[in-house]
Formats: sequence, structure tokens, C-alpha cells
Amino acid sequence: MVRQGVSASMTTDYASSTEDPRPYLRRIAEAGFTHVHWCQQWNTPYLYAEEEVDLLRALLAELGLRLLDLHGLVRDPLYFAAAGRGAREEGLALVANRIRMAARLGSDTIILHPPEPKGHDWAAIWDGVRRFIDSLVEVAAPLGVRLAMENLQTADTWEMIHRLLGLYDARAVGLCYDSGHGNMVPGSLDRLEELRGRLFSVHLHDNDGSADQHRLPFTGTVDWDRLSAILAGSSYDRSISLESNTHTTGEKGEEAERVYLREALAAAQRLTAMVEAHRCHASPSCGEA
Repeated sequence: MVRQGVSASMTTDYASSTEDPRPYLRRIAEAGFTHVHWCQQWNTPYLYAEEEVDLLRALLAELGLRLLDLHGLVRDPLYFAAAGRGAREEGLALVANRIRMAARLGSDTIILHPPEPKGHDWAAIWDGVRRFIDSLVEVAAPLGVRLAMENLQTADTWEMIHRLLGLYDARAVGLCYDSGHGNMVPGSLDRLEELRGRLFSVHLHDNDGSADQHRLPFTGTVDWDRLSAILAGSSYDRSISLESNTHTTGEKGEEAERVYLREALAAAQRLTAMVEAHRCHASPSCGEA
């Protein structure tokens, strides 16, 4: 497969999150990406069998791709502070399935959406949140998998993330920064800067601030210069990871996907160069022989 010399990751659901992922994985590899963010079935109750995961592991190896991280299940009300014990247990089983899948595919990070109070009293849901995350950490830690809490489209979720990160070990629970969500919530880059030492994962994409559009970087209003500077000074030291998709382009078909993926790789390479430039600027010895 063609490689462009820069490590970069693409989300597997750039065109569909529920169809057979194999054609998309092949096109991602053909475009020159080195890693993938697994986002298939991110909001369905799909359970991956071990045999299926082993087949995916073999395909990733064949294509020269590595799994950067994996999106855990997002499906209310199965998850975190679900109302009933049965629903909590079902939610735990589904997320635990994704944790085991991540470990089997060679990744140490699974991304989760924190609970949103949605008008409820935080005190009323807090015990359920703690019990749920405690259970997930018990599953994930022995497998060497970390939980990364993703900022969402409301300021309330930042408060929940701050609270959670204060309660759990920095090696077990951290942050996934979603630039599209952040661009819709004033002050999100300030929040990211505060938590830059706990950054496990990134979902990088763009929008105009009005909706979660998942556009390619540099096609909206995200402050990429400041974001790349924060990334350069953060604990995140992995590939630039895009979570953009083709849904807003209006173009469909295999050739349109290939064009899109080439543009996505170029955006990832540009971002990588920006992060590296900020790191170099901060290092007195940068550029010395």
C-alpha cells in the first residue's frame, strides 16, 4: 500500500458506520493512512464476536493499518446512569465488548461519551455514573485499555469530564478532544488547555460553529493554529486522527471517496506539520544537527 511518510489516522465511518467496513478499510489504506479510528456500529447494540474481530485483525495487518483507538458504544439509555439495573448491565456488556475488541486489535484506548444531565439533578445520576465507570475500569485495566471521555456539544459535559478526571487515575481515565464539538461550545480550547496533560485521544474535524458537520479540517471556523499549539504541548503524542465524513460533500461513489480520502490525508499532513512546528518552536535545540 502507498504510504506518504507521515503517520495519520482516518475514521472507519467516513462514509458509513453500519455497512461492511472492509471496502472502507481498503480505501483508507490505499489513500496512504497508517492508522484507523474504529467508529463502526458506534451507536448500535451490535456485539462483535471473537471470530469477527480476529478476521478484522488479519485484514488490518494485510493492509498495513493499525488501530489507533476505538469509539465505544453511545446509546441512551443503556449507558452510564441508566434508570434500571437490567439496562445498566446490558450497557456494561456492550461497552465491555468494545473494550475487549480494542485490546484484541492492539489498541489501548476506547472513547466514551460522558453522561449528559439533560435537565436532571446531577446528584440523582452520580452514583450510577460512578458505578458504571468503576465497572468499565475493572474490565479495561487488566487489558491495558484506557477510557477517554469525549467533550460533547454542551458546556455541561465539560463539568462532568472535569469531575470524572478528578476521581480516576490519570493512567486509566482521560480526555478525548473533539474539535467539532469544541467549536460549538465557547471556551472549549481553554478547557482543553487546562486538561492537556490528560489528553488520550483526538477527534479532529471542522464546522462553522452552528452544527456538528464533520467537515475536513481547514474548511470551517475551528482555530487550528491554537489547537495545534495546544496539541504540541499536551500529553498526546500519536497520529493526527480525523473524524470527518463525506455526508456534507454531496458526492457519492468509490471514486468520490478516493478523492475525499486524498484530501483528508493532505489535511492530516498539514495539521501534523503545524503541531511539529509548534513543538520545534518550543524546543531550544530544535533544528540543531
